Amino acid sequence: MNLKYWQPSVSNRPYLPSCDTLRFPCRPQRKRRSRQRVPARVPVSIKSKSAAVETTGFTRDLNRSGIFIYTDSQISAGSELEMVLILPPEITHGEKQWVCCQASVVRVEDGKDGKDFGVAASIRSIEILPEIPS
Repeated sequence: MNLKYWQPSVSNRPYLPSCDTLRFPCRPQRKRRSRQRVPARVPVSIKSKSAAVETTGFTRDLNRSGIFIYTDSQISAGSELEMVLILPPEITHGEKQWVCCQASVVRVEDGKDGKDFGVAASIRSIEILPEIPS
C-alpha cells in the first residue's frame, strides 16, 4: 500500500507527518544525566569564581560529571564554582580521595524558609589533591 500525504496549500511536495502530528515520540527521550548519581552525604567547601560566595554545604548525590549540594548560602544559576570535597569510595572505586572540582550551576532549588538551598551543578574538571602526611 502506497500512502501519500498531500498538503497542496504549502507546496506540491508530499507531506510527511511530524512526530507531533502522530502523537508518539519518534526519538527516545534524552536522559539528563550521562551517569547514575551515587547518594552520599559529604561535606563540601564552596567558593564562587567571582568570590561573591564562600561557604560550606553537603552533598546529596554526585558522580564524576555532576553534583547536587545543599548550602545555606544563595548561589545563582550560571555561577562558576570551585568545590573541595572528599569523593567517597563508590565514586573512586577504591579509597576516599580529596578533590577540587570546577563546576557550573545548572539549577537552584529554594529551601524551606529560605534555608538550605539545593544546588545542581555540572562538573567540568576534577583535580585530585595530594594527601598531606599527618
